[in-house]
Amino acid sequence: MPGNTAYFGLAKICQPKSGETLVVSAATGAEGNAVDKWSVDVSIPLWRKWTLKQKIQGMPKVEDFVIVTETLNPTLSDGEILTKAEWLTVDPYMRNAANHLPIGSIMPGGQVARVIKSRHPQFPEGTKVVGNFGWRDVTIFKPGTPAEQGPATVYKMPNLRGLPDSYALGVCGMPGNTAYFGLTKLCQPKEGDTLVVSAAAGAVGSVVGQVGKILGCNVIGFAGTDDKVAWLKKLGFDQAYNYKSVDLAETFQKNAKQGIDCYFDNVGGEFTYHTIRNMNNGGRIALCGAITIYNEDFSKPYLVPFDYATLIYKNIKMEGFMVLRFAKEWYDGISQLRDWIIEGKLQVQETVSEGFESMPQAFIDVLSGKNTGKQIIKA
Repeated sequence: MPGNTAYFGLAKICQPKSGETLVVSAATGAEGNAVDKWSVDVSIPLWRKWTLKQKIQGMPKVEDFVIVTETLNPTLSDGEILTKAEWLTVDPYMRNAANHLPIGSIMPGGQVARVIKSRHPQFPEGTKVVGNFGWRDVTIFKPGTPAEQGPATVYKMPNLRGLPDSYALGVCGMPGNTAYFGLTKLCQPKEGDTLVVSAAAGAVGSVVGQVGKILGCNVIGFAGTDDKVAWLKKLGFDQAYNYKSVDLAETFQKNAKQGIDCYFDNVGGEFTYHTIRNMNNGGRIALCGAITIYNEDFSKPYLVPFDYATLIYKNIKMEGFMVLRFAKEWYDGISQLRDWIIEGKLQVQETVSEGFESMPQAFIDVLSGKNTGKQIIKA
């Protein structure tokens, strides 16, 4: 009873904030001593998470989400860690995931976090981790055994050799590995192949195009603004176009006369239709995303043009994938991408939002194409 009296009295009634001055009378008593112990880091007892307030219809709105504040007991069980987010990520796949979440669910996603308290021998206090903890600022998690740790749950921050920690959520994390493994394992490009990348100025597409150049491909990228097109050319793309202002059929016929060997698809829809029509025999497609349909009514069929005949008669292979299928090679991909950055072969750009409160707007910005490179949130 004395412990709970101290804990709930402090957390529920005083509701202290980090940095506030706390005065405790009878501080040597059972309750007072406990209050003093918990007040060492008063930022721990209260934590926040972003949850779905209502079902999203079409393009998300800030009003579709709500911050929920809850009380977190800082007393850990054996094997648990308590972490504080330092960087968080928003990615297009979350829009599709939200369609399948009950109202009140926390939004999914990764974060770079620091271990504040620990009862796990592999994760001492101060350890930085990459955790699939969702849109929350403080987390209690049980990492389990090494076999249970990984990109689907939590893993220690990889050795980035001095690169920014935020890269672990971008080029040296899930988006980077999506680009690297999707291109090398599914498209399997050969030197001289023509590679087309949609949403090429995003976190995944910008890496795909640059890796394609490293591997000797002729790379054609498409993005949604003239500024992004200019950036793609700075990255070394052989050709780059604003898909909103060009005729896709004409662009491919005039500027990809040699045909397309590999297509990294981030968008689906009509763009993919035109790309398939201009592919060579034996072409390979890595089906990574379909952002053109994420805001549609998922209870109804998605009606998009599709060139079945070309796919069949030209022996084109289209393969969908989730990057977690390459979990056993996760660190290999990160190490290669990291080294290319350090060697100057791979350029990185981030769009940074400030504060945990900015997550919904940052998410909306990604789906609206307002970001260049990786959208990241500084907690």
